[in-house]
Amino acid sequence: MLSRLLAAAALVAPLLLAQTAMAREAWSAPSAKETTKEQTAKEPSVAQSAARERQKKCGAEWRALSATEKAAQGPKWPQYYSKCVKRLKEQKA
Repeated sequence: MLSRLLAAAALVAPLLLAQTAMAREAWSAPSAKETTKEQTAKEPSVAQSAARERQKKCGAEWRALSATEKAAQGPKWPQYYSKCVKRLKEQKA
C-alpha cells in the first residue's frame, strides 16, 4: 500500500511542479488586454494639438480676467471659451 502511494506521488509531483510554474508565468506576464496606456498611446493629430493649444490660451486668458471682466465677457467658462475659440480661429485664418 505504501509503495503504491509513493509511486502515485512520484507520478503526480512533476505534474504539480509544472502546473505551479505555468501558474507563476501566467500571473507574472501581462495579458494582451492589460497593456499600459503608454504602450497604446498615439500621438495627437494636428487638429487635436491645435485644439489643445487654443484651450490652454483661452484658459490662461480666463484666469487673468477679474470678476467684473468675466461678467462682461460671459459669466461662465463655456460661453467665454466658445467666444475665445471663435476669435482664435479667426485670427489664424
